[in-house]
This record gives sequence, structure tokens and C-alpha cells, in this order.
Amino acid sequence: MLSAVPIERLRVGAFEIPTDLPEADGTISWTSTTLVLVEASARGRTGTGYTYAHACIGRLISDMLAPLVERADALAPERIWAGMQRAVRNLGRQGLAATAISAIDIALHDLKARLLDLPLCTLLGAVRDGIPIYGSGGFTSYSDDQLRRQLAGWVSEQGCAYVKMKVGSQPARDPHRVEVARLAIGERAELFVDANGAYTAKKALGLAQPFADLGVTWFEEPLSSDDLPGLRLIREHAPAGLDVAAGEYSYTTDQVRTMLQAGAVDVQQADITRCGGVTGFLQIAALCDAFHTDLSGHCAPALHLHAACAAPRLRHLEWFHDHVRIEHMLFDGAPRPNGGMIAPDLSRPGHGLDFKHADAARYAVSAA
Repeated sequence: MLSAVPIERLRVGAFEIPTDLPEADGTISWTSTTLVLVEASARGRTGTGYTYAHACIGRLISDMLAPLVERADALAPERIWAGMQRAVRNLGRQGLAATAISAIDIALHDLKARLLDLPLCTLLGAVRDGIPIYGSGGFTSYSDDQLRRQLAGWVSEQGCAYVKMKVGSQPARDPHRVEVARLAIGERAELFVDANGAYTAKKALGLAQPFADLGVTWFEEPLSSDDLPGLRLIREHAPAGLDVAAGEYSYTTDQVRTMLQAGAVDVQQADITRCGGVTGFLQIAALCDAFHTDLSGHCAPALHLHAACAAPRLRHLEWFHDHVRIEHMLFDGAPRPNGGMIAPDLSRPGHGLDFKHADAARYAVSAA
């Protein structure tokens, strides 16, 4: 049994990766994604964590949080997590502070598992061997042909039983685009839509039945996830078989508890790169279990995988186009689908991901 293992160093870097095509959803558009990487080292082992945020959190990590982490016990990531939560009290625990803590916490759990030479899911206590994924993209900036190719590809090439598309940029065109998607995938997969909070309550209710008529089974963020009464209204009046989902912008367990108590969702989402890392994600998983509500992991599928295997009521993970592309470009060990599922590689310690520093160098930006 190892005694306390002092963390020797915490490093941070940022990388801005252009998208392969311009992308947009119901409320914003973008042409690049920024990955902020954290590496924690002890006894010749390095744990890696990351978040998708702004490079400015690099300074928050190096100036405020690194001094709390360095020399702390690498075998006690939950204790370090609690200290970081206290440290950002006056900054606010949500938003950028939460993403910074998330990246560090993931690195610390990875480091602990590597020190013990265990896969992270084994250390956490896996309750399943693999996780279903849903193909996710279908951006509102895509042409009908691009939409068809992408969604059909997830079904035919990767075996996905679910695919998701963006809606909301042009609500009048959304029924047409959903019909295009349905014809592309046929009856081989369930179809999800994600409005990213673009609709009003009346618009969302007006579209719920046409979407359901086209076989849509998942309506994500029809309204802002801050509008809990509105989400509950949509949930209560939506057609049977159309689940309302939200929660990707929940940064704390308190936010998730409030959402669940409000009866706002059929499926709770959480993002391990925002909600406090492995520690926060598993707290949310326990809450979902207590509320008898399924949990779905938002984006960053490779990073969610091991923690998701330890979550008691995990429905699926989002196989998000941007993040899948980045994780396979910049990490050895990124999972590949088999029959619409991904599974941990139990031959690799930690979360199994190793950053390709040489490949990433051309995307580096200042994290100061």
C-alpha cells in the first residue's frame, strides 16, 4: 500500500484547433475549439486532464490552483478538489473556475490510477463494461447533403443506435431539416434534436409534435437550461416518447440538484470538463440515481468513458464530432466505436489517454 505521494508539478497548456468546416448551432457559430491541458506529475508518472474552454484559465490554474495542488497527496484527489472549491469562492464556483477545477481533477484521478497501475474505471468501481454512444453534430451550418452524409455515416459505419442534430438557427426550416435527417437514417436509429436554448416556450411546444411525428425521441435544451419552469412546461406537454434533456451547462452539483428537484428533465446531462471533473461527475451520478433519472455524458467522450462506467444510471455518451476529431488527433488511446459502443482499454492504466505533444505543438497558444 502506498503512503502519501506528493504531487511534484502541475503544468498547463492551451491548444486552439480549427474545425474541419464552419460550425453553428441554434445560438452561436465557431471555427475553432480550444483545449486546455493539465498534467500532474509524481514519482515518474503523469496524469492528464483537459477541458474545452478559453486559454485564459491557464493563468487561473498556474497562479491560484497549482500552489494548492503541488505537494498535496496524489492519492487524495477528492481532498484536493474540496480545497480548490474553497479557493475559488470569491471568484464564483461556476463558469471558467469550474472548467479549471475539472481539468485538474481529471488529471489527479488519472495520476492516482497510474500510480496504482490500475485502469481508472477499476479504481472507481465499474458497474458496466462499455457505454452506448450517440453520433452528434448535424450543425445548422451544414447543407442538407452534409447533414445526410454525417448522420447516415454514424449509423452505417459506427453502428450508432442514436444520432443528434442541431436545430434553432432558422426555426422555420427545422421541420424540413429533421425530415432530411430521418430519411437519411431511416428506421435504423433514434433521432435527437438539440436547440441549444434557441427557442421560446411557445415555439418549442409548437415544434414538439412535428418533431415527434418524424420519430424524434430526444429534445435537448428546447429552452435555456436556466429556465427550469419553462423546461418543466415543455416536459409536461411534450408528446409521449419525446424526452426533454438539459444540464450540459451545470457547473456544480447544486445546480443539478435544483434542476432535478424542479422536475425539468427526463434525462440529466453533465459534462465532466465543466462539472468538477471525475469528482463532480460522480457526485452528479449519485444524485441522478437518488432521483431515479438517467444521466447522459455531454461531449468529450474519451474523457467521460471511465467515470461513465462507474455511474449507476448512465444512458449514453455524446460522440460529438468536434471532440472525437480532436481526441483522435491529439491522444493515443482514444476509444473507437464497436457496434455503437465504446469501452475502456483495461490494458492501459488511468483513463488510458496519452497526449501527443509533438502533434499538438502547431496548435499551441498562450495559456498565460
